[in-house]
Order: sequence, then structure tokens, then C-alpha cells
Amino acid sequence: METPGNLFCVAAPSGAGKSSLVKALLELDSHLAVSVSHTTRPPRGQEVHGREYWFVDEPEFRGMVGRGEFFEWAQVHGHLYGTSRKAIEERLLRGEDVVLEIDWQGALQIKQLFPHAVLIFILPPSWQELEQRLRRRGEDQPEVIEKRLENARAEVAQARHFDFVIVNALFETALFDLKAVVHSQRLKFAAQRRARSQVFTALGLA
Repeated sequence: METPGNLFCVAAPSGAGKSSLVKALLELDSHLAVSVSHTTRPPRGQEVHGREYWFVDEPEFRGMVGRGEFFEWAQVHGHLYGTSRKAIEERLLRGEDVVLEIDWQGALQIKQLFPHAVLIFILPPSWQELEQRLRRRGEDQPEVIEKRLENARAEVAQARHFDFVIVNALFETALFDLKAVVHSQRLKFAAQRRARSQVFTALGLA
């Protein structure tokens, strides 16, 4: 599906800083919009329905799957997550750039549907630092944290399939790197041709 808008998929293990980086990027880049995913997990902390996620129960989620309303969906940490097909298509066709916070399974599914999607993986600087971040959050029970750390080893192994990898050791540096990836993608020949088709046609480059 060729669209004038760019699609960025950001994945990471829990605690690597994915959500904080994407939130900061959105505050700096007015041309970037986030697509809010659906999930069956309960809200955490100050999360708000429709802002961080659309929080739905499993029967509703399964119904959406059956109606083909998701581009991709997966089970992560015992809960279901899905990306709305309609919301993304509409934005990309309008020429908006969209960023998805997504797990690695969903990112690879999206790449099959949108070959020009840009996959970005956020890595922690070490396993020790990842564990400390998860414990500092104070949102999960110890057994949940252990499960997240166990899953993280399998998740990190998938970074080899992504277009870009950013190590989030220092937040400001990682944010700079994320901004650079987004800006560089916008300047690629194929992306410019999709976004500025009239100019390319006039110059005989379409």
C-alpha cells in the first residue's frame, strides 16, 4: 500500500524506555502522530483510555479480530494488543506520519503489509540496567518483573530484524537518535516521491 505518509514502528522490551522516547518525540515533532493501540490489559498508573491505549475486554477484542479491524494483533505478557487498520490507513493517506508503539511480533507483521514501514528497536544498555528500571517503576509485582525480564531476552534477540537500533543509555542521546531516524526517512528518495508526487512528476522523476 503506497501512501504519502510514513509509518514508524518502535519496539522494545519492557523498561527500555520506548514510551518515554516516543512521548518526547511527539512533543518535538508536530508532523508526527501516534496511533493508539487496543489492549485487554488493565490501565497502569495514570494511563487514560484513548490516550495511552484503548482498554477493552477480551470478548470485544476478539470480536474486532473476527471483523478484520486490526492490521496486526498479538498476545504479549498474557494480554492481547492490536493496531487499528482504519485509523492508520486514514492518516497515512492524508500524508500524516504515524508512529506505532508496538511489540516485535506486530512490527514484523506491519512490515509485511507496509514494506516502506520503518522498524526501530530500542535496546537497554545492559540487563542489569533493564532490571533496575523495571523495579524503579514500582508498577509490577516481583513475579511479573521476573516474567518481563525472561521475555526480554527473547524480544531483544529480534532486534536483528529491524531497520534501526537505538541503545537507550542516556535519554537525551537516544531521543536525538530517534529524531535523526525519522528525519532521515523523510528525506529518502522513495519517501519524498510519495509525499511530494506533484514536484517529482513535474521534474520527470515519478
